[in-house]
Amino acid sequence: MFEGLSERLGGVFDRLSGRGVLSEKDIDEAMREVRVALLEADVALPVVRDFIEKAKVAAAGEAVIRAVKPADQVVKIVYDGLVEMLGGEIPEPLRLALNPPTVIMMAGLQGSGKTTMSAKIALRLLRLERKKVILASLDVRRPAAMEQLAVLAKEAGVESLPIVAGQAPPDIARRALSAARLGGFDVVILDTAGRTTLDEAMMSEAAEIARIASPAETLLVADSLTGQDAVRTAKAFHERLPLTGLILTRADGDARGGAALSMRAVTGLPIKFLGTGERIDALDVFDARRVAGRILGQGDVVALVERAAADLDEAKAAAMAGRLAKGKFDLNDLADQLSQMEKMGGMEGLMGMMPGVRQMKKQMAESGVNDKIIRRQRAIIGSMTKIERKKPDLLAASRKRRIAAGAGVEVAEVNRLLKQHRQMQDAFKMMARDGGKGFARMAGMMGLGGGAEAFKAMGAGPRPPAAPGGLPSNPPVLPGLGGPGAPRLPGLGGGPPPGFNPFKR
Repeated sequence: MFEGLSERLGGVFDRLSGRGVLSEKDIDEAMREVRVALLEADVALPVVRDFIEKAKVAAAGEAVIRAVKPADQVVKIVYDGLVEMLGGEIPEPLRLALNPPTVIMMAGLQGSGKTTMSAKIALRLLRLERKKVILASLDVRRPAAMEQLAVLAKEAGVESLPIVAGQAPPDIARRALSAARLGGFDVVILDTAGRTTLDEAMMSEAAEIARIASPAETLLVADSLTGQDAVRTAKAFHERLPLTGLILTRADGDARGGAALSMRAVTGLPIKFLGTGERIDALDVFDARRVAGRILGQGDVVALVERAAADLDEAKAAAMAGRLAKGKFDLNDLADQLSQMEKMGGMEGLMGMMPGVRQMKKQMAESGVNDKIIRRQRAIIGSMTKIERKKPDLLAASRKRRIAAGAGVEVAEVNRLLKQHRQMQDAFKMMARDGGKGFARMAGMMGLGGGAEAFKAMGAGPRPPAAPGGLPSNPPVLPGLGGPGAPRLPGLGGGPPPGFNPFKR
């Protein structure tokens, strides 16, 4: 979502990087460009003015630190300003009542994603908080809205309130509260009806439901693609409802990011979640520090590790670790790693969370390297027989032509995939021959733990000194993200094996 803003700010910092000392004129020029970048990202003008004023004061009063480059000092100032604009250092969790059931009310315009978001929050509460959740649809206007919520509830593994035709939304709310108490549920989520535009009938209905349910959380769901319209919607709802937080959907889209940067400052309400995809588990906690890090090209390693942990199949990882310990790595294993990479957001999603990869992303875009390559590689492997996947040496020219035709690619792509597999297989065989010393790293890489020693074996050590603003100047290597001597699995490692050039055709 913040890609355009990140590119603009990255250009500003690049131009400052060669300066020995920053003059007042340099700071004014930098802040002018930051101002333009924020306005182009659709950030509200009053928010930009306040941000620039505070940044100039901070820059003028910043003590000269000889050990820190001037450009890094400007990064620190902008980072601190973004964190403050987005809500501060500490993310605000959902408020759960001490005496269940906790009532969470979802509000917003039609099409903003309230129904899907209700199921996403229910799944999160079930998985991470071990809460018993029931979903109730109060949307009697939109066709099949109630049925949609029932289907999503089943997918999330939670209960949904049985549908009773002809009931009014306030009566459904009362029935949901009664069912939650009688059923011993910890949380009841009320999915209210929306309209295509703001109107008095919708606001009155939502206000009545809030009076009946006395929700612990009233969350406004807003579409980040609507830009400043989302900010105006939030202000209108907040005037009529006791909103406690905001949720932005479609944060994985091509929005300029202005809604996220403006809503917290304009409404004073915390942004609690970001919807990052269509999948029911595509939900991220909103953390101002991590979002500011992404905007400034520092990545979000925490989100990367969380996503890896959520998608990791421990039994499959343990089985693969055993195979790799024997130096075995066939095309089935490669297919599993490509699938894991797709689950974690694909090549582009992973690159967005890795620190310091702005230039590499440009090279990838120019070279045509994108998530389509992963899908094509999976299609190539899927076109092979079981014996061919286990024994790639059987693949003579005639078989390669058949596989290429089945996958809809050229034979050259089949050859590139086989070369990549051979390089990875050779790396694992070398590890198997070194007496097993490299497999402490592999255990950490596969998410199998191993304590502090395994963590050190992956190349992790004491946290390096942080750059100003808390941004690590050289982020530590984490288990599962590669390390010195560690083989690089797609989806688990930090890149291809030594000598492999993904940009070479």
